[in-house]
Amino acid sequence: MNAMVLPSAASLSPRDPWAMVPSLGNLDAYISAVNRLPMLTADEEVSLAQRLQQHSDLDAAGRLVLSHLRLVVSLSRQYVGYGLPQGDLIQEGNVGLMKAVKRFDPEQGVRLVSYATHWIKAEIHEYVLKNWRMVKVATTKAQRKLFFNLRSMKRQFKAEAADGQTHRMSLSEAEIETVARELNVAREDIIEMETRFAGGDVALEAGSDDDDEAVAPIAYLADERQEPTRLLEARRMDELAGPGLLRALDALDARSRRIVEERWLHVNDDGSGGMTLHDLAAEYGVSAERIRQIEVAALKKMRSALVAQA
Repeated sequence: MNAMVLPSAASLSPRDPWAMVPSLGNLDAYISAVNRLPMLTADEEVSLAQRLQQHSDLDAAGRLVLSHLRLVVSLSRQYVGYGLPQGDLIQEGNVGLMKAVKRFDPEQGVRLVSYATHWIKAEIHEYVLKNWRMVKVATTKAQRKLFFNLRSMKRQFKAEAADGQTHRMSLSEAEIETVARELNVAREDIIEMETRFAGGDVALEAGSDDDDEAVAPIAYLADERQEPTRLLEARRMDELAGPGLLRALDALDARSRRIVEERWLHVNDDGSGGMTLHDLAAEYGVSAERIRQIEVAALKKMRSALVAQA
């Protein structure tokens, strides 16, 4: 994975430690480097934030970002248990950090470290939810909150197990009640999320390196297109759309049929439709409203004829 190109990189001296951030491809070297970057004092942070806010100073933005890269590394460690590469977690957290720097207001009296934590976690959360499983386990805001808090509370329950043995995988009734009370969610939502945790992903199609004689799960799924009733239904629809439609048109008088054909079936060479209500009204010497009434009555008669054929 390539290192992120920060906006201040071009303005920094090669000897400046701020510019010495290696690629995330070497994770240990990256973490070691960002932990050596100097921290900003409160006054320096306010000064840089004001320069960014008032003058769009990219060098100031870069210094604010670089001084908080260690915060992203620290927060990313909380999510390594999801089985995702820490380098990817850091990369996503860095995106959140840059969003925070862009929106940071030094006049609010809050340090950037406190403000940026929310943005960093939000980006990491989004990445985890998109990549933890092939199928999303949490989509609504409430489900996302439950997803992360439930995993944390399950680890707490396991640590508090008195017997010292491996804790059971599912929650007990008492633990479900505790989670429901502390998170203010319904028991049913907790049970559903617990079920999603327990389930795994199954690839429908066999991988390229699988046994040639193995049968992939997709082979057991029925093809609804070949289901007998679907075939009969499709054949009947083709019949109604062809000969059936012609028989329904034959049931109309000449004027009604021409109005329907011009309004619904006629297509010009340029792709445009047939005559408008006003065109037909001028031809037959009646009002456009009268043409519309004839059209409605004709379509109703055709619909009855098609139903009778079905």
